[in-house]
Amino acid sequence: MGTKRENGSLYTKIDGKVAIVEFGHPAGNSFVAELLDRLADAFHTLSENQNIAIIVLKSEGDRVFCGGASFNELTAITTLEEGKLFFSGFAHVINAMRSCKKPIIGRVQGKIVGGGVGLAAACDYVFASVNASIRLSEISIGIAPLVIGPALERKMGKAAISELSFSPTEWKNAYWANEKGLFSKVFDTIGEMDKELEFFTSELARYNPKALQDWKKVLWEGTSHWDTLLLERAAITGKLVLSEFTKNALSKFKK
Repeated sequence: MGTKRENGSLYTKIDGKVAIVEFGHPAGNSFVAELLDRLADAFHTLSENQNIAIIVLKSEGDRVFCGGASFNELTAITTLEEGKLFFSGFAHVINAMRSCKKPIIGRVQGKIVGGGVGLAAACDYVFASVNASIRLSEISIGIAPLVIGPALERKMGKAAISELSFSPTEWKNAYWANEKGLFSKVFDTIGEMDKELEFFTSELARYNPKALQDWKKVLWEGTSHWDTLLLERAAITGKLVLSEFTKNALSKFKK
């Protein structure tokens, strides 16, 4: 049963040395600004928690992992500052995941759109169900996946992002995403995925936490400039969302 809250929900549950962070929103687990801020804060807090070794990121329900940016908040943007502020939310989450001292394991049970694909890319290892199709729809509404681009490029490479982003209405299946490096493993059912995920995280949590931390730091080498880069990209996206093309595209979707 998904949340009915307009600002979405975010819960953290600690199970031994594993922290499970679960987000939800009634509109296809999409992100409003407040939910993005809360998610970034959760990663910062868990990063400093000495009692945990691993973080699992998951979302509510069984059909959609994440619908990307909130449609209602996108259409409500009227100034450059509002646009930059909203897209900075995704920048802060990705940077919080990047700098988090604990490995983050993604549990992707269903479809992902836009910014949600960026979240999956910022995870260190991703379990996905066969229903986890992906789509970058940004170009079709007159913006571009600028903020999440660096995370996608790090995981999938430019060729895969080009293929995905220039076909903004086409769904790529979970096996495509697995082949390109976004997903680590794909399962036929959510039940199988959860069973394997539980085993995987319990095993990983038994290893030396300092070794996990040091290794994660090495895997993310060369990304410290993202602190400024992603905010610069947020400003560009905020400007694009105010363009006449985007306003028209969003109003058509709304109708």
